Amino acid sequence: MSEPVTAYVLFEGERRLAAGPKLEVAVAAQARLAQAPEASLLIFDPEGRQVDFDLRGGPWDIALRLGEGEAAPRGRGRPKLGVTAREVTLLPRHWEWLAAQPGGASVALRKLVEAARRESEGPDRRRAARDAAYRFASVMAGDRPGFEAMSRALFAGEAVGFAARIADWPADICDHLRTLASEAFET
Repeated sequence: MSEPVTAYVLFEGERRLAAGPKLEVAVAAQARLAQAPEASLLIFDPEGRQVDFDLRGGPWDIALRLGEGEAAPRGRGRPKLGVTAREVTLLPRHWEWLAAQPGGASVALRKLVEAARRESEGPDRRRAARDAAYRFASVMAGDRPGFEAMSRALFAGEAVGFAARIADWPADICDHLRTLASEAFET
C-alpha cells in the first residue's frame, strides 16, 4: 500500500516549483510572485483541487490566515479525544436495538461505524485517488492529446493504459499525476 498524498503542490505552467505543507507552498508562491509578478501560478491540495491562498503580508500573516499560527479555540465535548456532539435521527426500532446493546447507543454506533470504515477502506481510498488524479489532470492537462483516453483508463483501473496515455506529457505533470493516481490502481 502506498502512502497517501499529503503535500500541496505549486505549479508555474508545466513546471512544479514546490511541494510540501500548505504554509511552505504558500510562502514559495509568494516568493515566486515577488520575483515575477506576472507569473501564472496554480496551487493544488492533496485531493487534486486547485486552491487559492491570500498571499498578502509576510509568512506570519499567511500562517495566521491558513490557520497555522494560533491554536483554534476549543469546542464543547471531549476535545482531547476529538469528540463532537451531533444529532442522529433514527426510527424507534433502531433506538430500541441500540439501547439494548452492551455499552449503550454511543458504543454500538461507534462499533458499527468502525466496522463500515474497515470494510470500505480499500474502495474508498481507490475512489479518492482516482478523483484526485482526474481533478488535477482536468486543470493541468485537459486540453492535451490523450486526456480522454487517460480518463477512461483511470476510471477503468487500467494502470498500463493510464501510464501510456500520459507518457508524452510534461514530466512534472506526469510525476504528480502518477503520485495522485497511485492508489487508484491498487487491488
